[in-house]
Amino acid sequence: MQRAGRHGRQPPEGGPMENGVGQEPGTPEPPGPAAPRAPRARPRLVFHTQLAHGSPTGRIEGFTNVKELYAKIAEVFDISPTEILFCTLNTHKVDMQKLLGGQIGLEDFIFAHVRGETKEVEVTKTEDALGLTITDNGAGYAFIKRIKEGSIINRLQTVCVGDSIEAINDHTIVGCRHYEVARMLRELPRAQPFTLRLVQPKKAFDMIGQRTRTGKSPGEGRMASGKETLRLRTKGPAVLEEGPSPSEEEAARRVDDLLESYMGIRDSELASTMVEAAKGSLSVAQLAQGLDSVVGEFAFPQEFVAEVWAAVCHPKGDKE
Repeated sequence: MQRAGRHGRQPPEGGPMENGVGQEPGTPEPPGPAAPRAPRARPRLVFHTQLAHGSPTGRIEGFTNVKELYAKIAEVFDISPTEILFCTLNTHKVDMQKLLGGQIGLEDFIFAHVRGETKEVEVTKTEDALGLTITDNGAGYAFIKRIKEGSIINRLQTVCVGDSIEAINDHTIVGCRHYEVARMLRELPRAQPFTLRLVQPKKAFDMIGQRTRTGKSPGEGRMASGKETLRLRTKGPAVLEEGPSPSEEEAARRVDDLLESYMGIRDSELASTMVEAAKGSLSVAQLAQGLDSVVGEFAFPQEFVAEVWAAVCHPKGDKE
């Protein structure tokens, strides 16, 4: 339908047209405000997924955080999101070097590891450290990411990397963050037995009998640099960004090592967040303020913050 001219009359047939709107000869329409540009369409990101123990391939999209990711996977395979313990990228094996963190490469294939058998293990704490490194899936489950060689837990053949810790002495810890679980284990008294209730991930036939221990790896928990990744955030929408640079990867690895040393946890996404905060900090005090604003629930001690600042801003081997 044509719009009326300035005086409410339709333009004569065959008259001049400007931007698709009729104008009377000799009476140009005064320029009005420019029409707003249409918002740029966000790219449609579709990822392929399977259950790690075996399933058809599904397609998921439209998630912005880990909980939504699990919900999408659960919907595809008609299971409950609470069945998913953790996800790995590009391998169906319980490989902690391929664990899904806060970033997913646009070409990554997602494997979901679901609940398998439940087991109870009695442990006697003969030393202060059990030899466990804990992480969590971002959706309420803490699980074992590393078992230290020669440690108390290492001598218990039934405890494996990838096992989710469901309860300590019948006290459920589902919903607790990894650092809370690590603190509970550290505070258990020595020489007094306690019970761990563990849930192992369901395994394919060719994986049964494996007992995985992972050592430190330069590429643990991170995407290859130079590739676009989807960064999942606890708050706010997911962000499409370039993968971390080699220097950022190395800094995150150093911070992740410090997290394990001080707290008994590994968390590549937390380490990356701390690296970002440290890069913009001019002093340890400024970094402490920055960390308190974004991850204040951890209540990091001052000496740990100083180690993080030194690891990111003045790593060993740098020239003055």
